Amino acid sequence: DLFCGVGPFALRLAAKSRVSAFDSDTGAVAALQKAATSTPGLKPIKAEARDLFRRPLMPQELRDYDTVVFDPPRQGAQAQVVQLAAGKIAVVVAVSCNVATFARDARILVDGGYKLERVTPVDQFRHTPHVELVAKFKR
Repeated sequence: DLFCGVGPFALRLAAKSRVSAFDSDTGAVAALQKAATSTPGLKPIKAEARDLFRRPLMPQELRDYDTVVFDPPRQGAQAQVVQLAAGKIAVVVAVSCNVATFARDARILVDGGYKLERVTPVDQFRHTPHVELVAKFKR
């Protein structure tokens, strides 16, 4: 779970899978760690503070993973997506609140060999022009 924040995806995923979660906000990572240790029935969650804009996870660091979920801020995840495209992750799920940066990041993944399988718009901010996108890419 990249750009995990307080871990809404990580906590849900940990019901069935081991999860590694990364975010630059040390307070959010600490909150995720606390939630993970106080929630019974979860598989292990390894949470780490790391600025993925300045120090993205490299392909060799991702080699043991089969799936990545990323939900970056509005500026997107360009530096990290370049590394995902260069790696061998089988499935990438992208969540985005910015259509323009989603399109840029999606193009990088497709150019790197991924196929865009599905995009689902989520209107979670009714009566505004904002939309969340959830997309699945597969090799």
